[in-house]
Amino acid sequence: MSLNEADTRAKLIDPKLHARGWSEAWIRREEMAGAVHIVGGGGRRARGRMDYVLSVLVKGAHVPVALLEAKPESEPPDRGLEQAKDYGRRHGVPLVFSSNGHRFVEHVLTTGETSAPQSMKRFPDWESVRDRYCELERIDFESEAARPLLIKPRGGDRFYQNAAVDAVLRHIARGEKRALLSLATGTGKTRIAVTLLQRLADAGQLKRALFVCDRDELRRQALVALQALFEADAAAATSRNPELNARVVVATYQTLDSGPQGGPSYLERYYPENYFSHIVIDECHRSAWGDWHAVLDRNVDAVHIGLTATPRSFDYRGVAPGHVDATEIEPLTNDNYAYFGEPVYEYGIAQAMGDGYLAAMQMVLRTVVTAEQIEGVDGVISELLDADEVVDAETGGEISVAEMPEKYGAGALEERLLLPDRVRRMCADLFAYLEASGGPEQKTLIFCASDVHADRVAAEMGNLYSDWCTRKGRDRVDPYAFKCTSLGGREHLPHLQGSAARAFVACTVDLISTGVDVPRLRNIVFFRYLSSPILFHQMLGRGTRIHEPSHKRHFTIYDYTNASRLLDRSIRSSVSSREIPQRDKDTERAPIRTFEAHGVEVRIENEGTIIMVPGPGGGFERVSIEDYRKRIADAILAQIDGLDDFRERWIHPLQR
Repeated sequence: MSLNEADTRAKLIDPKLHARGWSEAWIRREEMAGAVHIVGGGGRRARGRMDYVLSVLVKGAHVPVALLEAKPESEPPDRGLEQAKDYGRRHGVPLVFSSNGHRFVEHVLTTGETSAPQSMKRFPDWESVRDRYCELERIDFESEAARPLLIKPRGGDRFYQNAAVDAVLRHIARGEKRALLSLATGTGKTRIAVTLLQRLADAGQLKRALFVCDRDELRRQALVALQALFEADAAAATSRNPELNARVVVATYQTLDSGPQGGPSYLERYYPENYFSHIVIDECHRSAWGDWHAVLDRNVDAVHIGLTATPRSFDYRGVAPGHVDATEIEPLTNDNYAYFGEPVYEYGIAQAMGDGYLAAMQMVLRTVVTAEQIEGVDGVISELLDADEVVDAETGGEISVAEMPEKYGAGALEERLLLPDRVRRMCADLFAYLEASGGPEQKTLIFCASDVHADRVAAEMGNLYSDWCTRKGRDRVDPYAFKCTSLGGREHLPHLQGSAARAFVACTVDLISTGVDVPRLRNIVFFRYLSSPILFHQMLGRGTRIHEPSHKRHFTIYDYTNASRLLDRSIRSSVSSREIPQRDKDTERAPIRTFEAHGVEVRIENEGTIIMVPGPGGGFERVSIEDYRKRIADAILAQIDGLDDFRERWIHPLQR
């Protein structure tokens, strides 16, 4: 009987690696956390895959240089090559191998070359791999520039975080001064920045660093992470204190750009040119290019590092429903490529979910039909609303249909045309789902079309909750649902983020789309139409964090506006020099006459529930509940040898 994968590793591959000079101390068997499967309403971890990461010893430091993917003895040696390529990119190594214990194939990620199968007796020794690594990566370990690569991280970072840091350090060692990192929301970009600065500091190469972000929430989170390592050497610049004694300064670009009209900016007043040796731009895809570019222009000798969750350009063809807001179509992504170049390391949301570092995702798809018209396709025609009454939303004065625009695109609903019946129907539908899936007291985030829409959704969800408490004989918490936009409601945000048994449902527009961590968040709801894939990915990222204390390993998207069509719309495109600053949707809105229609028929159609499964190439595959269950059953059957074996394993909790 041929050996399975585990036995192939232990009995064939390990001895042959040792025979070729690979010390056991240089072989790291990297086990992933294990992807989460959604079973019985909860999330259960699968056993994580295991990779051989081969390291070499350089001046007392272990440097990862290659990856080996093992397959059972009975399979061809190149059967695991595609997996090895994928895993090698995630680990940031240039060489990958696939082996069945007897033979192996080699692939060079930087050149795309693949060798013919060879005997494991000819597997390259560590000196050969080290030399090839240095040649492929253009690294000289004897150089001063390579010193940070030989510094051990102080924290217990995840493999991809270390790989991202190493990628930047290799880039710097080659003499480059601009680097872009692209990692999904929730994967710890701030932690990566902290480790990166720590290794540069320990190598004696960090003079002064600046960490730039565009929101107070991001500044606070970054400061906490940096002070955990740099202590008092990390400080936040404020309008009154530029923290000139700090080694690491954290600042918003709004602070750096502030100053008297026509006079020098805060940046120019307090920080001379080339004051900083390293600058980190957090969420660089969001910041208006012109607003923080001055920081880079005044520090041209510094190393510039951009952090982003969505650096790709996106394909907008056929995705914009009805009314399109130009501020949602960001050209800034292309500017990132033009300035920083290609990302030196990428780790996407599907990869992170597949490895088990982000929560699993399911989607409940709904279609809203207003006045016999399916929203999101043609919007609604005013004459066909068949409303009992139409009034001016500000004055309450009754108007005729003739005074209204002929047609409203889907994106204008609840912004230019308020539909109270639509709000009530959608909230009732959502509340019923929450009640059936564990109760309405779940941390939930609803994205609304406008500040007024957020007010009305919060009020309606509160009314439904009050009725539920009466029916169930429960004490009502206050607030249950609240608006959270730039115009109010921020005071309840800490209760949403924490474990407090109140403030369960936040209704927002853009404010919580980025920069706010809510690890306990279980539901993301789209009551708002979107045309921007970037904005959708930012909003999606609010729910991706795993929170073991509350047993949150998966989250649900309730999609009423077909926003999920934007999930896989990324493409590469040529760079651009367009500079269009983003606007805050909550505070900057051109005055528009808004109408309100009462007595409009609205119904919700169920489009089913799907599970988003990480697929090949770093994307997602949409799988129905039925197919998902079958896949799990097939995976179980593939691991057991019959009913007796199943029973034997079931009695052991870990094997179960």
